[in-house]
Amino acid sequence: MENDAVTLCCPNEYCQSANPLTHKFCQQCSTPLPKRYLWAVGNDLNFGDPGSILDDGSNRYLVINKFILLDIKPGLLPQIPELDDLGKIRPYLKLIPYRLHIPQVYGILNLGNGQSKTEILLLERPPLITDATITQANLCSSLDTVWSAASSIRQIHWLWQLANLWQPLGIEGVASSLLDSYLLRVEGVLIRLLELRFDGETPPTLSQLGEFWLKLLKNAKPNIAPFIQQVCEFLIQGDINSSEQLIKVLDQGLNQLEKSQTTTITIYTKTDSGPSRPRNEDACYPAADTLITKPPQHNALAVVCDGIGGHEGGNVASNLAIETIQQQIKELTSVADDNIDPSMLLSDLERAVATANDKISQRNDSEHRQGRQRMGTTIVMALPIAHEIYITHVGDSRAYWITRHSCHQVTLDDDVASREVRLGYALYREALQHSGSGSLVQALGMSKSTSLHPTSQRFIIDEDAVFLLTSDGLSDFDRVEESWETEILPLLSGKTSIENVSQRLIEIANTKNGHDNVTIALVHYNVKYSEPDIRITADISHLLADTELYSSDDPNNGESFINNQKTQVISENKTIKLPQIPLQLFVILGLTLLSGLLGYWFKLQFKSPTIIISSPTPFSSQPPPSTIQRTLDNLSPNWVIQANSSITLNNQPFSAESFFQVIEKKTNPNNENNPEVRLRLCEKSNPALETSQIVQVNFSELQDLGKGISILQSNQPSPCQ
Repeated sequence: MENDAVTLCCPNEYCQSANPLTHKFCQQCSTPLPKRYLWAVGNDLNFGDPGSILDDGSNRYLVINKFILLDIKPGLLPQIPELDDLGKIRPYLKLIPYRLHIPQVYGILNLGNGQSKTEILLLERPPLITDATITQANLCSSLDTVWSAASSIRQIHWLWQLANLWQPLGIEGVASSLLDSYLLRVEGVLIRLLELRFDGETPPTLSQLGEFWLKLLKNAKPNIAPFIQQVCEFLIQGDINSSEQLIKVLDQGLNQLEKSQTTTITIYTKTDSGPSRPRNEDACYPAADTLITKPPQHNALAVVCDGIGGHEGGNVASNLAIETIQQQIKELTSVADDNIDPSMLLSDLERAVATANDKISQRNDSEHRQGRQRMGTTIVMALPIAHEIYITHVGDSRAYWITRHSCHQVTLDDDVASREVRLGYALYREALQHSGSGSLVQALGMSKSTSLHPTSQRFIIDEDAVFLLTSDGLSDFDRVEESWETEILPLLSGKTSIENVSQRLIEIANTKNGHDNVTIALVHYNVKYSEPDIRITADISHLLADTELYSSDDPNNGESFINNQKTQVISENKTIKLPQIPLQLFVILGLTLLSGLLGYWFKLQFKSPTIIISSPTPFSSQPPPSTIQRTLDNLSPNWVIQANSSITLNNQPFSAESFFQVIEKKTNPNNENNPEVRLRLCEKSNPALETSQIVQVNFSELQDLGKGISILQSNQPSPCQ
């Protein structure tokens, strides 16, 4: 499809020149010309002939085909739905952490006039194959059409991705999207959804997922066909009853196949102060201009930190974070790869980041730094282990995953704009227009680790890939998206070296951005896989005991396992069977307990009472029995909730640093899985409100606020006393 009369408007508000559709840069001002292909959600759409401009009053959308449009005025903000009409798009907003697999809402399109007006949802970054030279876009192939041609490890990897998506989509009421062959598309190694479909009155079950996967069995590779059949049968029969169990079983299969895969990992780092900064406050590991190859080296770790705050403080914070993380990771990777539990490692990585945070925070406290004088740092790190890579980040330093097919940002910035989207308050492009949208909501060193929320993810690598870790000196203004094909892709085809790629990326950051320090780390995977001769099988006997308390068929249990990021809530109505204990043993235990209590009573008569208050060290494996970690999951009356940012409860806005005391938590007669919570506002700035303002919300409203709120611990001062 070509139309020479159609032009692409420059997004630079001071230029806005018309350009041919095939140009990548504005011919007047050299601004990059983004080509945003959009997927229109709807049935029986009629946009007109391909190559025509849609008659919607804005003249900004070029018709590519029945469902695909191209925005030819990308510098303008799309039409945004009203805030009271966000119900149909809220799942997309809440699932923005999973945008690697799920397209995001771009805006809406209104067609027709008066009562016949139709509102159409537009999604950006759908699973499309595009050709910029002829302005053409087609859907990526569906999973069932490419399944038979994939390797055995790729087939199980695709199922692994679907298993990781099951729980978060279930929570948002769209898990049935994973049971629709038309929606499941494949972009290289990635499963990508075309759009989301709402569940019916009865949510889909894991048994239905097993039946759906059975359709793929006939074209599965012979060496894994018995394994997939077993997994499907376990799902259908209910032997696997949670997404966590399912992921562990699929991990079992991947671990067996990994032995037939040879992986070589190369890491290279580089940093530069940039043309406009007098000093470099960034830091990296390994040290800049260091090349590491695994094997022969046993450990491989890449870290990028972007220091912030105070005179020379950023440099101190970033280097202190690097030093602490390096020591922590060295201990974590001292065991053999086969003995590493993914869930435990993800938690350990977050604890390592928390330890670095506390060291910087303690340094700030010892130097009496307050407010903007407190030094801090962002962090993004990659830990390659066998056929996996673990990514952990805090702040806006990013990780990108580049393959021969695409470039995807796999981290979500910890900034105001992303938070607003994640909480379901705004579309991303709308949030970017707000003042302070790029301000960080968290970084290492700004406060104690109890209020820090690192994000850890796990990815399976079954083909050549490059992971780029970078500070915002390069990632700002979409420089990575603009240059990955020309600068990074040649590394995957062996046409350049990792050192040359690093140098070119630093040059791009300095010449096209130049406003900040820039630091990058490249992690290059070279993968060779050969089909094993043996057939693998599934064994669930040792998995069920560890996970029987969790059921992903219930979307209200709060579990989320995408890439093994998880928050677990134990179901209260689960019956736990205790083994039978002989009566004689009860008698012996009773006598022993009685004698112990008598001895303790006599001891108290001759010893004055002493109260010892113990401050638990961070991340101690067994905290003192008297200290209970207060979280939203075990919320109780009289506890205090703090607003970390501006929030809305029951349609009422509240400012940051507002405090709410829990008055009551009771059963909701309309939904027993979503209790009612009554709160009393006890704001420091207006004590008179303490006796007058009561807020009643559903528990799910508090859950939706995510990092926007936190629970004061028992040892923290409360303004509600």
